[in-house]
Amino acid sequence: MNPLARHYSRFRVTERILLTGHSHQAWPDVGFDAQQRAWLDAAELVDDKWAAAEARAADVRRGFARLLGDVPENIALGQNTHELVTRWLSALPLHDRRRIVTTDAEFHSLRRQLDRLDEAGWLQVVRVPARPVETLAARLATAVDDRTAGVTVSSVLYDTAEIVPALDVVASACARAGAKLLIDAYHHLNVVPFNLTAMGLADAFVTGGGYKYCQLGEGNAFLRVPPDRGLRPVLTGWFAEFAHLEARTAGGVQYGPGASAFAGATYDPTSHYRAAAVFAFHAEQELTPERLREISRRQITHLSSRIKALDLDPRLLHIEPMPDERRGGFLALRTSRAAEIVRALRARGVWTDARGDILRVGPAPYVDDSQLDEGVAALGEFLKETGDRRQEIGDWS
Repeated sequence: MNPLARHYSRFRVTERILLTGHSHQAWPDVGFDAQQRAWLDAAELVDDKWAAAEARAADVRRGFARLLGDVPENIALGQNTHELVTRWLSALPLHDRRRIVTTDAEFHSLRRQLDRLDEAGWLQVVRVPARPVETLAARLATAVDDRTAGVTVSSVLYDTAEIVPALDVVASACARAGAKLLIDAYHHLNVVPFNLTAMGLADAFVTGGGYKYCQLGEGNAFLRVPPDRGLRPVLTGWFAEFAHLEARTAGGVQYGPGASAFAGATYDPTSHYRAAAVFAFHAEQELTPERLREISRRQITHLSSRIKALDLDPRLLHIEPMPDERRGGFLALRTSRAAEIVRALRARGVWTDARGDILRVGPAPYVDDSQLDEGVAALGEFLKETGDRRQEIGDWS
């Protein structure tokens, strides 16, 4: 058994084959204890619980800052990325610059909101095709001009796990044009090392959260705010003026400095108790992004070799091609039967998911090789059984 698995007993990671590490990783058991602690603190401290809650929130800011190669003062927290991205959009100079440049491969929380704002005529959204990924950064940079308020792009594409190279090129174009750059790093953090300075993104906003590779669960999203920007979100919560509540003036709406200007309002702090405990657990187990990347790449190589050994007709199912070093935290399998396969594997105790015609298979650090083998074997058995039946009736559509 994978020695890490014992720390995830409540998710029963040894009893099920959880290959949804790219979507919802299991939470370590310490999160359960922390979640109970939040309830007990509320019962004991009542309104005074907020000092304890802020201590946990500070731990969470430190955790995300460490994964970004940044400082906690630049981290704003939110319940989800949509909440934070809408604040970011509302802080842009949209009266003068209504143009947002993005790609056609962004996750739904951003894609849907931009589509609706475009539909309502509040923004002009320019959608750059994400593929080929090799030239995406250059094409985004070309689309940026002095009418552009902001650029949004994922550092790892959510549907195929392909890492987008050369984002510093986009950052340079934004700096020249006076536009703001927002990187969606949700599929990057804690499975592929991320460093703002090394990637040339010191001036970029970055968003992401804990639902996937960080194992923090819901309610743990962040927005990295570059220092000294002085932005004032129109969609703003009262926590953003916390430092000024006792000394409000008639001089307009007050904001805290830096990332605190993007703070929200009263929230359920339970998620931060859980997240702080999980970040501490990762440090104790030395689960650094570098180690997690090493584990992930080995597991994906193992999965890939086993799937290739099935010797399937590539028209039925094939691994989405990309250089190994540019593959993120899961294996994308292209097949017209993706949703059907997800249902069939679930019936066999194997958990995967699908996005359109992509079957996503994501290992996690608590999964062992025998589970990977069983998952691929279940896939092969289902395809053989259904293939044989379809061949008998002459239906290969």
